[in-house]
Amino acid sequence: MFDKRIKDLREELLDEKLDGVLVSSVSNISYLSGYSNFSKEEREAYIFIGKNFSYIITDGRYSEAIKKEVPHLTLFERGNGKSTEELFKKHKKEIKALGIEEDNLTVEEHKIIKKNFKNLKHFNLSRSIKTKDEIKKIEAACQLGDKAFHHVLGYIKHGITEKELAFEIEYFIKKHGGELSFPTIVAFGKNSSVPHHHTGNDVLGPESSSGRQGQFILVDMGVKVEDYCSDMTRTVFFGEPSDKQKKMYEVVLEAQKKAVRFIESCLKSGKQVKAAEVDKAAREYILSKGFPSIPHSLGHGVGLEIHENPHLSPKSKDILKMGMVFSIEPGIYIEGFGSPRFTGEAGGVRIEDLFVIEKKGLRQLTKSTKLFSV
Repeated sequence: MFDKRIKDLREELLDEKLDGVLVSSVSNISYLSGYSNFSKEEREAYIFIGKNFSYIITDGRYSEAIKKEVPHLTLFERGNGKSTEELFKKHKKEIKALGIEEDNLTVEEHKIIKKNFKNLKHFNLSRSIKTKDEIKKIEAACQLGDKAFHHVLGYIKHGITEKELAFEIEYFIKKHGGELSFPTIVAFGKNSSVPHHHTGNDVLGPESSSGRQGQFILVDMGVKVEDYCSDMTRTVFFGEPSDKQKKMYEVVLEAQKKAVRFIESCLKSGKQVKAAEVDKAAREYILSKGFPSIPHSLGHGVGLEIHENPHLSPKSKDILKMGMVFSIEPGIYIEGFGSPRFTGEAGGVRIEDLFVIEKKGLRQLTKSTKLFSV
């Protein structure tokens, strides 16, 4: 499998008229090598590919593991007098044009690379089309996420804090063999109007500031299984939601359905599925109901990273194709419900699911219930 990925990469280089590529992002290193234990915070490795060579560059901490787990790449162990620049100098004559991940390099790294290779070009390794094996791993992550969400519904009660609820989700995921795609977001009440709220110590209570009514609970969670991610958001209400809250929820849910139906109609008719038009289908529906526009993109690709291509946004040029896995996550966020028409407690609703396009059409991977209240 990994030999084929290197072969495919070399073909991409030919198409881009490049003689080699330096891969620096941890996700792309993992994709090409199958080894995923490098830190994202430190530069612990590169992959350096040319027409006639393929190196994985790291240091002695990882050499034993790389020899065992990455036999399809030649290990270049830096340290003890050997530097990455030494390897660059060895191959600089045969590489007239080098591809780099310019958004994943420091200024210092760029200077060293530029010193050895004059013609640099940004290279984006295409990972948006997933294999059946990759889709199975993402689906497994979604299934564990569904179980974690179902489990944590039993912990929603008066007096619990956002952090405590997030802990229960994360503990369940890790107890059952998964990892986190990202830190779990739990937002109670007015905090749900902040799309990426920082989970805190707010307490879930039986009453809102404007009287006894449902309290917003927004949960955004992601699981990682065998290095592949899931992403899902649910909004439920603690207590009976008000008519205004119900309307917000129903509009968001219908906006997601509008996007799904748009994709399905394109696939059925054989038309290109333009990501920007999928975004438009949901966004315009929300606006038509008198709510503010979605302050983020409608969705994004998911795989080894929680945010990958394609991007479902107003300015996206992406075309959704078979094998792509992506989220559809419309949301409404209103600080104090924002206008005289929607007065009362602040709050937000987001509903997010993962989907994949397959031969039979669009398939939803996250299956958690869309409860109204608990």
